[in-house]
Amino acid sequence: MTGIENTQPYPKSREQEETSKNDELEEYLQKLKVLCHDNADFFTRDSTENGQRLYISFLSMSDSIESLKPKMNRIQTVMHKFDFDENVPGNGYRSYYSVVVYGLQYAMDLNIKVQQRRDSVLFRKTSLTKDIESCSHLLASLDTCLKHLETMLSWSTEGSLFPMEDHSPDELLSYADDINQYCFYGRSMGFQYCESLRNILKFISLTMAIFSEAYYSRGTLIFSKATNSFVTTTKYITDPDLRAKRIVNISTNAGVDFCKAFWFLSESEIMNQVPSIVSSSVAVSKVIHLPAEPFSLKVGEKEIEVPVPFSHIGKKAIQVRLISHSVHEGMIGEAKNKSSAKAPSPGLLVHCHGGGFVAQSSKSHECYLRDWAKHLKVPILSIDYSLAPEAPFPRALEEVTYAYCWALKNHHLLGSTGERIIAAGDSAGANLLVTASLKCITLGIPPPHGIFLAYVPTLINFVPSPSRLLCMMDPLLPFGFLLRCLKAYAVPDPNLIQSKDGIFDNNSETESFEEITESDLQELQAHKSPVSESSDTLTDGSMCSNFNDEIEKEFALNTSDIEKSEKYVSDFLEKYVLESDTETEASKNIASNQESASSSRTMEYSIHNRISTFISSMKDRFSIMMGNQEDTGKAVTEDDILLFDSQTKLHDEFKFSVPSNPFLSPILASDDVLRQLPPVKVLTVELDPCLDDCVMFSKKLKSLNHDVTLDILKGLPHGFLNFSLVSKEAYEGSKLCVKRIRELFNFPNKD
Repeated sequence: MTGIENTQPYPKSREQEETSKNDELEEYLQKLKVLCHDNADFFTRDSTENGQRLYISFLSMSDSIESLKPKMNRIQTVMHKFDFDENVPGNGYRSYYSVVVYGLQYAMDLNIKVQQRRDSVLFRKTSLTKDIESCSHLLASLDTCLKHLETMLSWSTEGSLFPMEDHSPDELLSYADDINQYCFYGRSMGFQYCESLRNILKFISLTMAIFSEAYYSRGTLIFSKATNSFVTTTKYITDPDLRAKRIVNISTNAGVDFCKAFWFLSESEIMNQVPSIVSSSVAVSKVIHLPAEPFSLKVGEKEIEVPVPFSHIGKKAIQVRLISHSVHEGMIGEAKNKSSAKAPSPGLLVHCHGGGFVAQSSKSHECYLRDWAKHLKVPILSIDYSLAPEAPFPRALEEVTYAYCWALKNHHLLGSTGERIIAAGDSAGANLLVTASLKCITLGIPPPHGIFLAYVPTLINFVPSPSRLLCMMDPLLPFGFLLRCLKAYAVPDPNLIQSKDGIFDNNSETESFEEITESDLQELQAHKSPVSESSDTLTDGSMCSNFNDEIEKEFALNTSDIEKSEKYVSDFLEKYVLESDTETEASKNIASNQESASSSRTMEYSIHNRISTFISSMKDRFSIMMGNQEDTGKAVTEDDILLFDSQTKLHDEFKFSVPSNPFLSPILASDDVLRQLPPVKVLTVELDPCLDDCVMFSKKLKSLNHDVTLDILKGLPHGFLNFSLVSKEAYEGSKLCVKRIRELFNFPNKD
């Protein structure tokens, strides 16, 4: 990326570095201001409406640049104080500085585009007017974000990214009211991410807007009719600003049930519309159910009873998925393939998926787990824990702890000698694995031999921090989504947790399994991710159940394959997703090919027609899917729909306290317990709302002289592992994960 360099190696002199960067920033901003004024002067003579709008927007850009400059200088001079160390520069302050840099580069590109084309007869003033206005709003919003960042800086103690205790969640919520989030989800959306993911993220946001129409049209005749209208199905494609308004209002108003339903699309039939990407083949991908039965582990001379999960929903089988690139001796059902089975693997990877504690499963994360199984050459046991809000804290923690202990005792059934058992998870799953390790330590059970954590939240609370402000512009984890997911897991809804008069008492230790009815279990299962595979139920008395392994054709996933997959998806998105600058691109094609204006209109109509057909089909499928679901909550009314026509406040909904519990927020654990953790490797991304959690947790472990490493990647979003098959940058990030996990296994490094 050209322009301002936002990260450089640390020079010998801090003063020289700061002076050099400030001079570079001053030069770049001055160049951009000259461009803005040149374009403004050109359009000051244009008396048309669009001409005057362009004139005002360029002047507004210039004003924002002038306002940004001193704030950027102040942040730049102190942001190094919050880094993990000099070799790993990264924290929320640096991230926002980088985001502003990306925004300025985006503004520079637009200014140059206008300057080069404004004299052409093919200059598409209407289209570029909207782009320039959007960019003007973007810079103004970034300026507001920096103002809030400076306020946070005044709260911080030396090196701490979290404020002092007297700053309430209300202050974080007030920032959401003050920042114009719409500009981050419209024409400028994705400006801060690597190019290979921008169109994919735009497609996801488009899908979210369309899905919300189907989701919230249930039970209302008026909106059901609107679902099938041509205008409704295409409005979010042709009008990015309307799409932005819808997404921000969804984030503000939609409940956690919508978050669950939308994220579960990755595992539903609707995603068959998207071209399937070939992932690494595996010999085993098997769903297993572990019965919630008491068992003990022998640790030294002691027999330690493993607690059976019981909170909130009582005893219930735990679903796990066994993934292996090869069949290993001892593996469940290996007798069928005894002649071709490999020796037991010395390693076993215990995995937990992300999804905000409320959604997704091992199936939705299998895209990268298959590749990990291939390169690590160890079996992977991925745990499908019960999801909030039906199963809030500590239910998932109990299940993950139980499943890990089961694997510790029965590793031979998974094709492993258990010589090295490593835990690896992303996001919510990473939180559960580190807290499960803390739980094991307190129980006297050996924790894993190493822990790998990807973009992990370590402080589950609504505490303001610089990186958490990134939610204001995150297409995958919008601000409202993050708050509702944390609330659903950390603060149980009393309406969902029944007392003794109902099914369960949350604190009871005496309720029996027989008190759970079959319908209760079916209802709970409905909230988990669907699986199509047959499954085995394992008990201590029956460990060899029928196991139908499917050996797939060998496929080596390398950079060439990623490029092919990326092009495949890119072609699909180009074919079906109409970007905001389609008119601009059309005019560029006209200029190069000397095509007529009428052929341009024909081409655009053809694209629009294909999009309309595709989106109508998608929306019909959404409507059918939502219509086929049983109504598990109150009916959606027109009042619910109309909420999206206005901006509401989040303050009242989030006025509650989150318990300060180390099994919820591992960063709160005592030094004595943290010292007993195995080696920890943390990987996160520059634009992750959980970045500060990762940095502060790693710094705390480092202060205890613990074996910990931290990697911070650029240009990728939270949850990038799920895009590792369609983005070269995401795949490179996944390869680094494999490298760090292999280091924990002490395997030879083959990369």
